[in-house]
Amino acid sequence: MSGRPVRRGMGGLLILLVSACDQGPMTNQPKYETFEPAPRWPHNQSARVPVAGTVARGEAIDPRVPETLPMPLTRELLERGQALFNIYCSPCHGRDGAGAGMIVQRGFPAPPTLHSDRLRQASLRHFYDVISHGYGVMYAYADRVARSDRWAIAAYIEALQLSQYARVDDLTAEQRARLEGGSSGQAGEGAQQ
Repeated sequence: MSGRPVRRGMGGLLILLVSACDQGPMTNQPKYETFEPAPRWPHNQSARVPVAGTVARGEAIDPRVPETLPMPLTRELLERGQALFNIYCSPCHGRDGAGAGMIVQRGFPAPPTLHSDRLRQASLRHFYDVISHGYGVMYAYADRVARSDRWAIAAYIEALQLSQYARVDDLTAEQRARLEGGSSGQAGEGAQQ
């Protein structure tokens, strides 16, 4: 068998591949940029009004969302926040919030630690907004996590941050005695005092 048919076939394949590399007219076509004036449409706008009955996806950023927790801070709220944090947040942020979750250990870019100075100074609203709308490579969870649950997660994040920076001076005498005596009381007792 001669190598000539093989070379011809390879040459033909190479010609086909090279001719397919053209960007073509779809790449550089005339189009309107976002909010660019468009004389062909009513009101001279390229952004069209949605058709009646259009269903919005996600949520708009609501300026009326408070900066602080809009519900009473209870043990149940923090436990709910912890459970949801472990489900939705810990795969990337880790259970301790340091940013070394299982996804990160498998090669995904590390998220910021929740214990950085910037995030320790952030309001609960910041965490609520990030959970709702996403940030960086983190996608939005508004369609997965109810509003009250987003607040619960935000409250738990603040409790998690406080737990990493608690000072012995801030403890009650009873808590200090348990700490020094090595008592095996449950973690978090008296956290709401």
